[in-house]
Amino acid sequence: MSVRVTTLPSGLRVATDEMTTVETVSLGMWVDVGTRHEAREINGVAHLLEHMAFKGTARRSALKIAEEIEAVGGHLNAYTAREQTAYYAKILKEDLALGVDLLADILQHSAFDEAELKRERAVVLQEIGQAQDTPDDIVFDHFQLAAFPDQSLGRPVLGSAEIVSSLSRDTIRGYMTGHYGAANMVLAAAGRLEHERVVDLAQRAFDVLPAERKTTTDAARYAGGEKRDERDLEQVHMVIGLGGLPYGDPDYYAAAVFSTLFGGGMSSRLFQEVREKRGLVYSIYSFAGSYRDGGLFGVYAGTGENDVAELVPVVCEQFHRAAAEIGAEEMQRARAQLKASLLMSLESTSSRAEQMANHLLIHGRVLPTEELVRRVEAVDEAAVRRVVKRLLATPPTLAAVGPLRRLESLDAIAARLA
Repeated sequence: MSVRVTTLPSGLRVATDEMTTVETVSLGMWVDVGTRHEAREINGVAHLLEHMAFKGTARRSALKIAEEIEAVGGHLNAYTAREQTAYYAKILKEDLALGVDLLADILQHSAFDEAELKRERAVVLQEIGQAQDTPDDIVFDHFQLAAFPDQSLGRPVLGSAEIVSSLSRDTIRGYMTGHYGAANMVLAAAGRLEHERVVDLAQRAFDVLPAERKTTTDAARYAGGEKRDERDLEQVHMVIGLGGLPYGDPDYYAAAVFSTLFGGGMSSRLFQEVREKRGLVYSIYSFAGSYRDGGLFGVYAGTGENDVAELVPVVCEQFHRAAAEIGAEEMQRARAQLKASLLMSLESTSSRAEQMANHLLIHGRVLPTEELVRRVEAVDEAAVRRVVKRLLATPPTLAAVGPLRRLESLDAIAARLA
């Protein structure tokens, strides 16, 4: 990686990674705010703002934005997460100036037209309805809510239909002007580019961003709990989890290695025991999710109504067996999977741009690939056992959607994990 970072006088950081073997550029603006920075009464505003940014500016209509990027074969998109919002594009190298100009326009001059807001609000309501109708999607919102009750980190990214229906133009604009400041934003670009040119384009295009916006949020307080959503479905969709680790925790990479060997692939413990040996599921996997001041570790599974009674004890047993039986061979396999995933991602301009931005927002610097590989390779069996014990010391969280009459109580699950 040939990463260079320049901080503009406004505080905006411009990060580039030159890749001479490609003909494209991926670039985007990552903003250090997301759903957890919303007040309860406007939950969903960060996501609706992300939609509205593409719906017209002082210079371009929504159609014109779409036509300009697609006229050069590029694409423009965005996403909202709990701690970040991103707006990004992929273009041919000769269209870099257009990409920067489009991002600057939508992030500085969005019109928030009332007619467009009415239409886009309806689109987001459709998105909320679709999520509600997708059990293996909504179960993760239930899981988040149960794990972090009565706090911003537990609320859904999309918000609720009731709140989104009431969000006004002034509320959306106010959230943007109150949270989007140059000092908490990163413009990242990777591909066939020159760092100095990207810096020059950014300096000229992002000329009216406010320098700084101080954002606050309540601290993450993992509590554990349950959310059951009884529905007449063919399957039970379930997430069982525990309190996880924040980004800066010394055991962060050990948790990633554990998640990989526990439920990260076809050779993982969960896949082999639950699917291959017992045939209880089609899909099962584990995940380790981190935030700045907290985290989650969970296992998702989709299983039949009658199989859930056998599935839950097996998953709980596997936690304990992992803490006691981790071997050198599976450790090496898990480390190899993580390293391969990391190194393969470097072949993608989009992945490189996103990684740079995330590192700068979270760590204040771009972590070299060599350092990341060293951290993964340094994880040993003792570190993974320590992580499992730390996870099991937290109260469990359960979220489930479907026919739940045979799903045992949270107290019973807690006893199995104790």
